[in-house]
Amino acid sequence: MGRGSRVSYLYDAEVGNYNYGYDHCMKPFRIRMAHSIIASYGLDRKMTMIQPPRATAREMTRFHTDDYIEYLQRVTPELAELMPSYNECFLPPLDCPPFDGVYEFCSISAGGSIAGAKRINHGDADIVINWAGGLHHAKKDAASGFCYVNDIVLAILELLRYHQRVVYLDIDVHHGDGVEEAFYTTDRVMSVSLHQFGNFFPGTGDVNDVGVERGKHYAVNAPLREGIDDDAYHFVFRRVMRDVMETFRPGAVLMQCGTDSLSGDRLGCFNLSMKGHAACVEFMKSFGVPLFCVGGGGYTIRNVARTWAYETAVLLGESVSPSMPYNDYYEFFGPEYLLDVPASNRTDLNTRKQLEQLCADIHEHMRHVRHAPSVQMQDVPQDWPDQDTGSDSEDDGDNRKHSHKDGLVN
Repeated sequence: MGRGSRVSYLYDAEVGNYNYGYDHCMKPFRIRMAHSIIASYGLDRKMTMIQPPRATAREMTRFHTDDYIEYLQRVTPELAELMPSYNECFLPPLDCPPFDGVYEFCSISAGGSIAGAKRINHGDADIVINWAGGLHHAKKDAASGFCYVNDIVLAILELLRYHQRVVYLDIDVHHGDGVEEAFYTTDRVMSVSLHQFGNFFPGTGDVNDVGVERGKHYAVNAPLREGIDDDAYHFVFRRVMRDVMETFRPGAVLMQCGTDSLSGDRLGCFNLSMKGHAACVEFMKSFGVPLFCVGGGGYTIRNVARTWAYETAVLLGESVSPSMPYNDYYEFFGPEYLLDVPASNRTDLNTRKQLEQLCADIHEHMRHVRHAPSVQMQDVPQDWPDQDTGSDSEDDGDNRKHSHKDGLVN
């Protein structure tokens, strides 16, 4: 997909109003900052900008349990404090506080990801962006790692309605455990995560964690050590993703672009530059497969905003000046006022020998993946209704039969 790719950008300005707590490192405000930079470069005029509908409770329960979503609708900080046992869904509570408006915040994130998946399914976009999404740790019935509702799983479930195979790719510094767990037993989703490993949250994602049952060898994990820089990261990333794309041949890719893998992040210990991080996005764009980019982690908010704005330009195929135009949050980016996040002189604890062995191990696992078959005909159910009507109208009427080739609806 080149410069002429049709790009859809999902954005709800209200997302920046929610606050996990004054001392909490997760700041939804960073999404509004990124949007301000995007608009200051005029990038918003070069793509289809959409305020998506908010996800309904019914849409969220396509993955999450009814009880958990009902809990999110009811919980308040005061109620959680009065009834500590009521807070059992939020483990540990300091990581996932029941802040004011938590359900509405989740509905914005999930609504954008579901709407973005529909645009890909209906052929309305080649590339979709939802920086408010990417909350990859949330479990079926519990919050985890600052994540309450797993918008990524909801988006992939939507993509699977039209695409026989979907790749989930995660470049956040933390393992994408919630998404991997959701699809651990299926061969229709290949989850790929490059992450810091060893005494680091969530503690999962060993190279030998490859899936089970029908999903065996369809989970790909690249555990890395502290300090990895652009060159070393790309050495692994390009080999693994070329192998994945050539072997699995997905109909769509959902890429979680967590920026806590950047140098200088408050929680992460990698040493990627902004351009090194964005090079991964550009590499995935080069395959010409429908690409859905979502946000994720990132706790030095000025660097998060810079990087997602720059990656928006990369996805559009636009060049932007390193000198940042004036925007609503210009004072956050002083004294240099540049669209850049450089790497530091941090020591890379990953040796070339270790990375070569890691790539070899992953390649060996990939050898067990059956080459993707050509699916001639498959029923595609009627689309889910856009709004929650309280009925089962998605089951009404005749299913439509489509011709498929490699999971793409023709």
